[in-house]
Amino acid sequence: MAGDMQSARGTSRLYQGKGPWLLLPAWAVIGIFLLLPVCLIVVYSFLTKEFHGGVIPEPSLAAYDQFFFDRGIFGDDPPRIEWNYIEIYLLSFLQAGLATLFCLVIGLPSAWYIATRPIRLRQMLILVITVPYWVNLLIRTISLKFLIRDEGPMNAFLQWTGLLDHPLHLVNTSYAVQLGLFYSYLPFMVLPIFASAERFDIALSEASADLYSTKWQTFRLITLPTIWPGVVAGSILVFVPSLGAFLAPNLLGGAKTYMIGSLIDEQFKGAAGNWPFGAAAATILMSVVLVVLILNARSQIKLKGAG
Repeated sequence: MAGDMQSARGTSRLYQGKGPWLLLPAWAVIGIFLLLPVCLIVVYSFLTKEFHGGVIPEPSLAAYDQFFFDRGIFGDDPPRIEWNYIEIYLLSFLQAGLATLFCLVIGLPSAWYIATRPIRLRQMLILVITVPYWVNLLIRTISLKFLIRDEGPMNAFLQWTGLLDHPLHLVNTSYAVQLGLFYSYLPFMVLPIFASAERFDIALSEASADLYSTKWQTFRLITLPTIWPGVVAGSILVFVPSLGAFLAPNLLGGAKTYMIGSLIDEQFKGAAGNWPFGAAAATILMSVVLVVLILNARSQIKLKGAG
């Protein structure tokens, strides 16, 4: 026992004061593969469009002007608010918000059920949830499109059971996009809530019942505050990628459902793309998301301080 303690102290002294150096590889990866691309996007948004794609290193606010203002075909009309891009953003926020809500409605009870099962069944259920997501997102989205198309297995089954007389048309609608977002990001809601629910002390619920609290009171006053960090984390993990998704809108929504991710993706394709405008659209999106996350972090800090 004494030997183990001496070994632990020796290991502690060995790494004492070397924390920043040990974190250097992680910071290098974050800097090269996250911060550098983000900085390039921001810089590109303030440059000039090159005729055949790309950018010219000449400072310009034309991309932001194009996003917020409509100056007519020839660019010499009085500026008016450009509502087309704003509407795309509002639609994207709506779709992402609905996807987050649906994932929460299904993910919360699912995570709670998994967390209250015996350990072996719990592990199996987590495996069942995560295994399909080992497959690439593109393949899963295309598979979902084949599943819900007019001649797909879902419609064939519904018609065979007599629930439908004719195929349910889902592909190339906003409903298909919503289904695709829900299907793509549901585990991102389940797993954080499961991690919080797994640490919940069931004895607290039993004590609440002994004190004649209703199930709703127990959930609202005891269970929900305990698993709330998982709910917040899951909501962020679903909302943010849903907001910038482009596979689901492009493959399932067609031209009828145009979201932010589709708009940005289109600007970087081919010689006709407008890189500064695409970078400006991405920068605006990142700024909005960053503000939302900062406000959420501040609210959480205030709640902890009040508690």
